[in-house]
Amino acid sequence: MLQEPPSGRLGLLTNVAAVTADLRLGADALLGAGADLVALFGPEHGFRGTAQAGESDPSTVDSATGIRVFDTYGAESGVAGMLAESGIDTMLVDLQNVGARFYTYESSLYDVIAATVGGGPQVTVLDRPNPIGGERIAGPVLDPAFASFVGRAPIPIRHGLTMGELARLFADLLGAPPVDVVELTGWRRGDLFADIGRPWVPPSPNIPTVETTLVYPGSCLLEGCNLAPGRGTTTPFQLAGAPWADDRLVTTMRDAAMPGLLVRDARWMPTFSDYAGQQVTGIAAHVTDADIFDPLLYGVTLLCTAHACWPADFRFRDSHFDRLAGSSRLRTAIEAGTEPAEIVAGWADDEAAFARARAAYLLYD
Repeated sequence: MLQEPPSGRLGLLTNVAAVTADLRLGADALLGAGADLVALFGPEHGFRGTAQAGESDPSTVDSATGIRVFDTYGAESGVAGMLAESGIDTMLVDLQNVGARFYTYESSLYDVIAATVGGGPQVTVLDRPNPIGGERIAGPVLDPAFASFVGRAPIPIRHGLTMGELARLFADLLGAPPVDVVELTGWRRGDLFADIGRPWVPPSPNIPTVETTLVYPGSCLLEGCNLAPGRGTTTPFQLAGAPWADDRLVTTMRDAAMPGLLVRDARWMPTFSDYAGQQVTGIAAHVTDADIFDPLLYGVTLLCTAHACWPADFRFRDSHFDRLAGSSRLRTAIEAGTEPAEIVAGWADDEAAFARARAAYLLYD
């Protein structure tokens, strides 16, 4: 817990989900404590969280605070220039993550740390809980040849790390100066966000609820194909379907009998994104026991079902899917007709190796 603000000129990479216990915006709390906050930095969706997926607010001046806002989304090599232009001594990073490699706030953190290699401000992470827990690891480790803004570092899809722990790992990978972490108090690795007794503030428009975070590590893979993940509805990532799908989707997913999950038949008409204005047939996912539910198995089973049932209609967006998955291995396994359980079991070596590698960066019991 941050007892008092750091001295010197501060920058803050953050957005609207970074709030205090009484729901004050973190930037306002720092200013109220007398911090010399001179620059704000926004990730995807913008500092005030008004932009949709794949968008951000342009660099401007925040009307509420009068402080300049730098847009870091997708800037990569440009971040170093922003840090230099801002004239800050310390870069604070306060972002609520969702625990999945392809959520781009992790990449924004990575880019800030990369920008300090060879010199720059001290990076300090104001840590927040991993909402899906810090124990379980799942999914293939990213092949560096497939690195992108939806995955910079060789880590699995579900890594079980907080942003502070990720920052320590990223700094080592990049050869950057050590990162300071203001650690959490009272959080244990097995805690889900629902266990900590705090209100959920959506970190982005399509993660509206805590339950969304439970399915997201699997259902976000649908962004790499033409099976829609429910954008343009009130329950994104808990829906999955397409106009060309039919009742076989709900029947197959029920027959799979995945622990901790119930699915129901669902029909909807998205207001934007894939199939906007068209009726979509599919399923809605309801997590009944987060401790035993496997979102990666859920996502892979959806993809295998769509590939098997509608071969004439289902399509991968090959390059984007491979970036999300971290290599072409998952796509080619599905195209070869491999069973979902066999695909998931095939990641065991990746998961075990990462469990050993991440041990040096863990901060919490």
